[in-house]
Amino acid sequence: MSGTVRIAAGSILIGILVLGIKWLAYMVTGSVALYSDALESFVNVVTAIAALLAVRLSEQPADHNHPYGHHKVEYFSAVLAGALIMVAALLILREAWGAIQAPRTIEAPGLGLALAGVASVINALWSWLLVSRGRKLRSPALVADGEHLISDVITSVGVVIGIALAIYTGWAILDPALAGFVALNILWSGWRVIRDSLGGLMDEAVSDQELERIRGVIAQNAEGAIEAHDVRTRNAGRVTFIDFHLVVPAQMPVSDAHDICDRIERELKETVEGSLITIHVEPENKAKHSGVVVV
Repeated sequence: MSGTVRIAAGSILIGILVLGIKWLAYMVTGSVALYSDALESFVNVVTAIAALLAVRLSEQPADHNHPYGHHKVEYFSAVLAGALIMVAALLILREAWGAIQAPRTIEAPGLGLALAGVASVINALWSWLLVSRGRKLRSPALVADGEHLISDVITSVGVVIGIALAIYTGWAILDPALAGFVALNILWSGWRVIRDSLGGLMDEAVSDQELERIRGVIAQNAEGAIEAHDVRTRNAGRVTFIDFHLVVPAQMPVSDAHDICDRIERELKETVEGSLITIHVEPENKAKHSGVVVV
């Protein structure tokens, strides 16, 4: 089992634990804000399961029907996570509206707030692990899961503060109003996850800084060639696809051109983790002399 799969599986266990704590906090208090917090954790469990399935499938080797691999499935998982997050937000808004019309008294607030605080600490630690490891492992599913948990932590802290204010001031309407605020924040979080994932599904290129780094590696390791042009990149989960045209002297033996390609490919793989490189060799009459990496 890979490190990515282990972390994804751990997210399910952590999500169930946090959901149980938050649901208990809601049951002992009757707070709509804590209900919204617990419902968000339910979504966390569902998205963690989707992330695990996506990570396992993305690690499957390329086959006849998927010659470029299964890397993009992680983006579908992230889109699903974003959609579920937004559905949860709408359910919370409905509950909050009902409570605004008929405010409820919060019971056992001390115990409820303590439970919510414990759940927030667990989520904060796990979200940090998910984002840091997800970026290192180049896993969009893990990063999306971790970023949502960070949003969950922020809203949970807001819930605790809001409930404390509601108890202190005696304004019962603060509880459902806070739940509505949480729902709006969750809506934004869900949209952001979907937006970021769509970039991967649309074969978004690497950043300008990363592209310049790739061009530099090509230029420094293409001795013997004339130029490289039409350098293109795209991200697909943990894999970065790089392809370009390499122009060599017309009389250069095929074996020499192949050696140059091997040298460039080796250095690119060391520079860009998880890269897959395709190089099209062309004779010197195909040189473009503009908008290219000149070696």
